Amino acid sequence: MATAIQTRGLLSLPAKPIGVMSLLHPSHGLKHRLFAAKPRHLPGLSLSFKGHQKFQAFEPTLHGISISHKVRSTEFICKAEASSSAGEGDTAAIAASPKIFGVEVATLKKIIPLGLMFFCILFNYTILRDTKDVLVVTAKGSSAEIIPFLKTWVNLPMAIGFMLLYTKLSNVLSKKALFYTVIIPFIVYFGAFGFVMYPLSNYIHPEALADKLLATLGPRFMGPLAILRIWSFCLFYVMAELWGSVVISVLFWGFANQITTVDEAKKFYPLFGLGANVALIFSGRTVKYFSNLRKNLGPGVDGWAVSLKAMMSIVVGMGLAICFLYWWVNRYVPLPARSQKKKNKPKMGTMESLKFLVSSPYIRDLATLVVAYGISINLVEVTWKSKLKAQFPSPNEYSAFMGDFSTCTGIATFTMMLLSQYVFDKYGWGVAAKITPTVLLLTGVAFFSLILFGGPFAPLVAKLGMTPLLAAVYVGALQNIFSKSAKYSLFDPCKEMAYIPLDEDTKVKGKAAIDVVCNPLGKSGGALIQQFMILSFGSLANSTPYLGMILLVIVAAWLAAAKSLEGQFNALMSEEELEKEMERASAVKIPVVSQDEGVNGSLGESSSSSPETSAPTNI
Repeated sequence: MATAIQTRGLLSLPAKPIGVMSLLHPSHGLKHRLFAAKPRHLPGLSLSFKGHQKFQAFEPTLHGISISHKVRSTEFICKAEASSSAGEGDTAAIAASPKIFGVEVATLKKIIPLGLMFFCILFNYTILRDTKDVLVVTAKGSSAEIIPFLKTWVNLPMAIGFMLLYTKLSNVLSKKALFYTVIIPFIVYFGAFGFVMYPLSNYIHPEALADKLLATLGPRFMGPLAILRIWSFCLFYVMAELWGSVVISVLFWGFANQITTVDEAKKFYPLFGLGANVALIFSGRTVKYFSNLRKNLGPGVDGWAVSLKAMMSIVVGMGLAICFLYWWVNRYVPLPARSQKKKNKPKMGTMESLKFLVSSPYIRDLATLVVAYGISINLVEVTWKSKLKAQFPSPNEYSAFMGDFSTCTGIATFTMMLLSQYVFDKYGWGVAAKITPTVLLLTGVAFFSLILFGGPFAPLVAKLGMTPLLAAVYVGALQNIFSKSAKYSLFDPCKEMAYIPLDEDTKVKGKAAIDVVCNPLGKSGGALIQQFMILSFGSLANSTPYLGMILLVIVAAWLAAAKSLEGQFNALMSEEELEKEMERASAVKIPVVSQDEGVNGSLGESSSSSPETSAPTNI
């Protein structure tokens, strides 16, 4: 009975066992057990001994399997204990997976490039965000009133169109091709705007037509007509908004969810923002530098055009760096093992995808989180920007203040991200998801209170050397800083972790629907609420108390959705962990490989079926 022993790291056998010849003449009782038993393979382990005949009894012990064969004059003992073999396996695993600062090198190969990608993406977004407001607010024939119309009637339709196109492309393109197909047009457009479209803006803007329509329709239509008057600036505004929704939320976080596990996400997602908020600090300094540069140029030089060319060159360079990092990670970093028992959903059309997403409570709760954030931040932010425009009417001063604002936001977010890992480890996903709405509610109440009850605070503000308007600008800036830092450090990581346990089809299309459509939908919803309030009560100041009440309702719905999503997320994570454990258990097999069909080399059927197989056998 010749069999091959395949230990595979599980058995530790003596190199030269004693009493081998005694195995060539087994007793009658042993022959009966070996040859009369029904052939059966035990899962997870196969035994052999260099072509010699098979030894004969198993004893499952606490540590593993003990095999003994004893003769009067000679004794042959062969033990294979999982404890020693496990030690050897662990040593091999440690050697194969070196660590730096307690983190495996394989993990660092994912985390460091992702952090650099996030740095580049958010560096670009800060420059684009600060630039878009200056373009549309300070342009000739435009004002701050253009922003609600842009968000509602231009940004939202383009976001919906992009989501439909992205859903269609996700069915026909690979993930790599989809990434490049989406990000490259952004890079090309921003380069073209700085070097082509803005220098030609005086020729491509229909100012005469806009003036004629304004004279006919009246000043009430100044906002909508400003979109026509400076259409290239409005297109830049929308593309900058889409960079935040598409490149950050869909492309980056979708890629991060693809290559990281939930355990890695809990540990490192909050830390991604550390590098990203260093980007906020540096990009804020960059914006302020170019803002001050415009003041030092001669009177005949278009300083804004010079600044745009420089900043758009930086944006293009960072975009190319993002593409390179994405290529490097796909080439050199292996994907993590996922559960193989996920349902394979068939390819769905656009309408089928939308119906599927709407029917999912999990996706609806995620959408509620995103829409509630958009409405809440917009209710406060637009009011703050109106005060900011009144305090800093000059484009140079406005842009310089926004640069300082971005730097302070980066510092605050960096600090909160250092604390966020402790929050996730100590309190879990649910508490972390509820911190952002709580912070936004408290700071929003403080901002609206200062606007509504500014009179009693006027003497105190005067002692500080500020006017009530400047005080409102600073308090609103603090509100935005704390709200955005809570969003970047806690809200975004929580939202992205919630996608990880979903199947790939829901993950891709759900992110497209939520991050691309729901994000601008929330902002547009806030703008619509403000427009309705202004028309109903005559001014934004008169509607401020009602906006505060609406803010309370929205935050309450936000907290309820976070609580509901917490239960569903924990249930999905428990299910996925159970599936992984079952897959690992089913992968551990102990086949007994026989080289002679006429001789059965299998051992006893089970350790509990016979006492002979539950103890070492004496022969």
